[in-house]
Amino acid sequence: MEQDLKPGRTVKVAGPLVVAEGMGGNRMYDVVRVSDKKLIGEIIELREDLASIQVYEETGGIGAGEPVYPTGSPLSVELGPGLIESIYDGIQRPLDVIREMVGDYITRGVDIPALNREKKWHFVPAVKTGDEVIGGDIIGNVQETVLVVHKIMIPPGKKGKIAEIKEGDFTIEESVGKLETEDGTEDLMMVQRWPVRMGRPYKAKLAPVIPLSTGQRVIDGFFPVGKGGTACVPGPFGSGKTVIQHQLAKWADTEIIVYIGCGERGNEMTDVLLEFPELKDPRSGEPLMKRTVLIANTSNMPVAAREASVYTGITIAEYFRDMGYSVAVMADSTSRWAEAMREISGRLEEMPGEEGYPAYLSSRVAEFYERAGRVTCHGKEGREGALSVVGAVSPPGGDLSDPVVQATLRVVKVFWSLEDHLAYKRHFPAISWLNSYSLYYENVDDWMKENVAPDWVDMRSEAMRILQEEADLAEIVRLVGLESLSARDRLTLEVARSIREDFLHQNAFHEVDTFTSLEKQYEMLKLVLYFGSAAREALEQGVPISAIEEMAVRERIARAKYEPEDKLASIKGIKDTIDQEIQALVGATAE
Repeated sequence: MEQDLKPGRTVKVAGPLVVAEGMGGNRMYDVVRVSDKKLIGEIIELREDLASIQVYEETGGIGAGEPVYPTGSPLSVELGPGLIESIYDGIQRPLDVIREMVGDYITRGVDIPALNREKKWHFVPAVKTGDEVIGGDIIGNVQETVLVVHKIMIPPGKKGKIAEIKEGDFTIEESVGKLETEDGTEDLMMVQRWPVRMGRPYKAKLAPVIPLSTGQRVIDGFFPVGKGGTACVPGPFGSGKTVIQHQLAKWADTEIIVYIGCGERGNEMTDVLLEFPELKDPRSGEPLMKRTVLIANTSNMPVAAREASVYTGITIAEYFRDMGYSVAVMADSTSRWAEAMREISGRLEEMPGEEGYPAYLSSRVAEFYERAGRVTCHGKEGREGALSVVGAVSPPGGDLSDPVVQATLRVVKVFWSLEDHLAYKRHFPAISWLNSYSLYYENVDDWMKENVAPDWVDMRSEAMRILQEEADLAEIVRLVGLESLSARDRLTLEVARSIREDFLHQNAFHEVDTFTSLEKQYEMLKLVLYFGSAAREALEQGVPISAIEEMAVRERIARAKYEPEDKLASIKGIKDTIDQEIQALVGATAE
C-alpha cells in the first residue's frame, strides 16, 4: 500500500496540528511521517486532498512546504513477548532503549521498534501438526517473567490447519510454525500488530459478578467494583488520586496491570518506576514489575501523544485479556487526555462544546470505557478474561460539574468521590462514604455472601446507615453541642467514629495496614458493629454513656487493623474482651 501513496506537502503548522495537501487516497487515522525528520503523525480529518494531521512529537521548526510521507496503515501496537516490565511512551516507543541511544531527552524522529528484535524466547507448542485452529486459539506458550506465561495466539480473523510447529528459542520475528489457510501457507510468528483505535474482538460479554478485591477497605467493603468493571476517581489536587491508583495497581486481584500515566507530572511516574521493582506481589512474593506494563506520557511530553497513550494502554490490556487473564488498567488522568482533545479541536476550528471541550467528548470517553468488560474470548477453549478500568479525573478545584467528570460518570458504574476536607484531616483514602456509590452491588453481593460471609451485605448496610445518621447528627452537634444529645445518639456518634477511624482509615505506607484481605475486613467491621450492639444493650441496662466511651477495649478495636493476616483469631478474641468489660460495667451499675 505504501508504494501507491505519493508524499504530500505541508501547508499549515499550528502547534501539534499540521495540515497537508496532496493526501488523496489516504484514510482516516492512517499514520504519516511529517518532514524529513520523520515525525510521527496521525490523520484526524480529511477534506478532499487536504489532511489534518495530529503530530505526536514537537513540531517546532517545521514550516509550510515540508514533505509528508504516508505509511498506509493505522496507528498500531506491537503485541508479543517483551511487553511485561516495559516502559513505553504514548506511541509505544520503549523509553529505556531510547535513553540508551540518545540520552535523557527524546530527540525528534526517533523510530525504535516496541519489542526487542534480538532477544530469543523459549517457545513451547500447545498444538501439533494437522490441528485445525481459528482466531484466538493458543498455539504455544512463552515464560515471559516468573509471574506471566505469555500465550501465543492465532490473530483474530485467521483460521486454517497447522502445517508445521516447532519448539525452541526464537526471536519474535522468526517463524515458530506454518499455518495452511485458504489463501496459501503463512508463517506463524510470536508478534502481531493491532490498530489502537479498534477494540479487539471477543465472543460474548459477561456480567461482572466477581468483585475485584483491592485490599482497600473503603472500596471492597462499601463501594466494590466487579472484575471487568469500570470506576472513576475524581478529586481535587492533593486528595490522593495517584496514591489510590498506585494502591490498586499494587494490590488489586489481577494478573496483569497496565498503568497509563497520561499527562501527569514526571515525578509521579518516577515513583511508580522506583517503587514497583521493590514492592513484592502479595500472592507470589515477586516484584510487582514482573506483571506490569507502564505507559509514561508525562506533562512535558507533546500534548497530542496523550490521546495515543490511552488507546495504546487499553489495546495492550485487551491483548492480555484475550489470553484469559484478569487485567486492570489504571488511567491517570483522563482529564489530561480530554485537555489534549480540547487543544486539537480548537486548532481544527471545530465548534466548541461546554467549557471549550469538543462536542464529541462524551462519546470518546464512552468508547474508551466500553472496552472494559468480562468476556468469553475467541478460540475453541472458550477462555474467560476480564479487563477492569479505573480512571482518575482531575477537575479544576475538584469541581464535579466539570464536563470530563460528568461525561465519565455517565458511563462508569463506580464513583469514588475524593474529598479534600478528608485529605486535610489526614483521613486516607479520602473517599467520601456519603457521596460515593457503586452500581455493582447486585452483581457481586451473591459472591460475597457465598465466599466471605452470609451477613456481609447486612453489615455493610448497617455501617452505611450509622455513618448517614452521624452526618445528620453532626449538624445538631455544631449548633447546640455534644452534651445536648441523648445517650443513644452519642453512642451512634462513637460507633460511627470507630467505623471511620478503625475501619475506613487505612495507612498506605504501613506494611500490614496497606492491604487487608476480605476475610480480615469482615472480621474488623463485625467487631466494630458488635461493640455498637453490645454497648446499646448496656445503655438500656442503665450503664452511663461516659463509661462506655472510656472502655479500655476500644484501644484494641482501633489496633485490630495492624494484626497480621495470619492472626485473625486474635481479632475474633477481642469480642470476648468486649463482653467481659460490658458485664463489669453492667454489674457496677447494678450495685
